[in-house]
Amino acid sequence: MDNAPAPPDDLEYRTPGTRLTYRARQRRTDHTAWLTLALHLPAFLLSSGLVLATAIGLEAWLGVPVWLPASLWAVSGVLAFHRPTEALLARYVLHLHRPLPAELTTLGPVWQEVTARAGVDGSRYELWIEDTDDVNALAAAGHIVAVTSRALRDLPTSRLAAVLAHELGHHTSGHSWSGMLGWWYAIPGRLARRALALVRPRLVRIAGRASGTALAVLAGVSGYLTLITLKATYGLPLLLLSLPYLVAAVSRRAELRADAHAARLGFAEPLALTLQEWVTESSTPGSAQGAGHAARLLSHHPDHRTRLHHLQKHV
Repeated sequence: MDNAPAPPDDLEYRTPGTRLTYRARQRRTDHTAWLTLALHLPAFLLSSGLVLATAIGLEAWLGVPVWLPASLWAVSGVLAFHRPTEALLARYVLHLHRPLPAELTTLGPVWQEVTARAGVDGSRYELWIEDTDDVNALAAAGHIVAVTSRALRDLPTSRLAAVLAHELGHHTSGHSWSGMLGWWYAIPGRLARRALALVRPRLVRIAGRASGTALAVLAGVSGYLTLITLKATYGLPLLLLSLPYLVAAVSRRAELRADAHAARLGFAEPLALTLQEWVTESSTPGSAQGAGHAARLLSHHPDHRTRLHHLQKHV
């Protein structure tokens, strides 16, 4: 049985017993959210084309009108903000669970303090727990805010509040819902890629049995068609190769803006302490080595030293 002492309750509660004033505009959409939506547009168009092709096939096979599945797909994004659908997403996709009474006793007052400082109605959001040994938190869909069980168990309340303020910043700036819409509307494209991955070995075996002349002809035709396409579109398809890097860069920028949101609420110092602890842990002998340059460019989170550097002006 764990007999470790509980972390201290060192949060400066500024709002208990006071009259709370909520902002008239609870949410906004900053430029990183709009950039996220724009960068997910190619994936949305690809998925829409796949859905349309499937709808045409269903009409030819079963007589289902093309407009019905296409329309359902177009409006399905609202499910990302539907509370029952969010609950299913939290449980079965993100593998979260509702806080136990003892967990809510700690988490509830801290969340109320964070949202009160931000002028946000905290009851609009759903609190969840992720059972993992990492110290982390996440914001998803329209109303999901989750912390890990270790963060709730080990972090002092001031640092827990800093982590929650960071996630609240993702919600109030539009990062969470824009990322969720991008993920949702890219599902058909991801399913198509998985299907291709399953049939790829068979295609490789078929190609292995083909003659060298046939492969040369196929490669020549493919290259010719690719060249024509690039000339006709002024090379725009080549930009698709840079999309993963651009999406990751925008996501890293959103993380820094969420840090700034937590700092404006008065949590710069406890957030900096948490980041400094992570830097120290990653620098100890035997810890995992830093990722390569390409991996860092594809990472959706800035490294802890970068986050600390940007927090210095708030500390």
